[in-house]
Amino acid sequence: MTLLQTSPVRPRIVIAPDADPARVFAPIFARIAEGAAARDRDRGLPTAEIRALADAGFGALRVPRAEGGFGVSLTGLFALLADLAAADSNIEQALRGHFAFIEDRLVSPDAESRALWIDRALRGDLVGNAWTEIGTSVRGELGTRLRSVASGTRLSGEKFYTTGSLYADWIDVLAHSEELDTQVIAAVSVHQEGVVITDDWDGFGQRTTASGGTVFTEAAVDPADVIDFSERFGYQLAFYQVFHLAALAGVARAAATEAGAQLAARSRTYSHGNADRAVEDAQLLQVVGEAAAQGFALDAITERAAKALEVAEAATLARNALRDDSAATPEQRVAAETALAEAIGAAELAAFSGQVAAIPGALRATSIIFDALGASAIRAGGALDRHWRNARTLASHNPWVYRARLLGRFVATGERDDASWAVGVAAS
Repeated sequence: MTLLQTSPVRPRIVIAPDADPARVFAPIFARIAEGAAARDRDRGLPTAEIRALADAGFGALRVPRAEGGFGVSLTGLFALLADLAAADSNIEQALRGHFAFIEDRLVSPDAESRALWIDRALRGDLVGNAWTEIGTSVRGELGTRLRSVASGTRLSGEKFYTTGSLYADWIDVLAHSEELDTQVIAAVSVHQEGVVITDDWDGFGQRTTASGGTVFTEAAVDPADVIDFSERFGYQLAFYQVFHLAALAGVARAAATEAGAQLAARSRTYSHGNADRAVEDAQLLQVVGEAAAQGFALDAITERAAKALEVAEAATLARNALRDDSAATPEQRVAAETALAEAIGAAELAAFSGQVAAIPGALRATSIIFDALGASAIRAGGALDRHWRNARTLASHNPWVYRARLLGRFVATGERDDASWAVGVAAS
């Protein structure tokens, strides 16, 4: 049975040329927010909520208007993602792999692959992520293998932290190609027996991102969906980190909003307080105001980092155009490559600066809100603690202490260390 026969056939989403994505998705975000606390408390997977977003074209936010999408800029994308994270940061995080994969295809010089994935995005297809291998995997090496056999191209291996894959139609898999003897990205359809996704994520935060394990056993892969990893979009490292910044901004904003609502609803107050009503107590209002200010700051950090990504995007497209221009001189090509490298480096520095600055702010905002409320705020029913747990979990991705060191080296010496990374045990 072919992949096409096993994949859902969805009609192409029609997006009005003048559609405002903020207006389109605001009602969906509101419905998502209504159930966010209960889903976190009961570990209810947001399958229906994510499908509602996809069916409304959320996965095609970056697809240009002229090609049927919303045509949202990178700055606009991350602003919307912060709004989504304020509603439910689990859902924002679950879509991280999708937007990274689509970004890669949008700036790809491979016109055929680009058109294929634009069409899939406009049909509501979502892409999950499967890059990391845990246990005793050697740093920089991959146990997941792609090979060609008589029956076609097949993928086998085991991944963890496969965020969002349980909600997806495809999985962006980092693997070693035995035929090419190099690392590749394989877009693998989940609609086949060779892909088993397990919701075994047991983290105390981001509980419903489905960031558990996926096992591939001779899973079929279309050769057209295999991409040389060295051709992956150059600003991806920064892109992934800005996704976290948007999530942290949304979490901080949601924590302040919910704390303010609970403060306004309180009828009980303390004898040594400053007012007969908690909502009129200047000290408590100050706490909520500080938390809200942290959310504001994180939004600003995210926007600035996203603007740096836009420069890298433009440099990527300019470099690609020169590659296809037979009249371009060698000097022009070298200048374009140099400009792209500088733009990517600047985007990474912006993302790392944002990470180092945003994490303490998000953790403080999600912690101090309890100082403005009574003991009832710590009861499980309100799930107010989920904001700190989610922020702490997001902050634990790609340790910020290493980013701070890279930044310090650049500030002190002007030198940029290689910011790419791999995780695993050291080779013996």
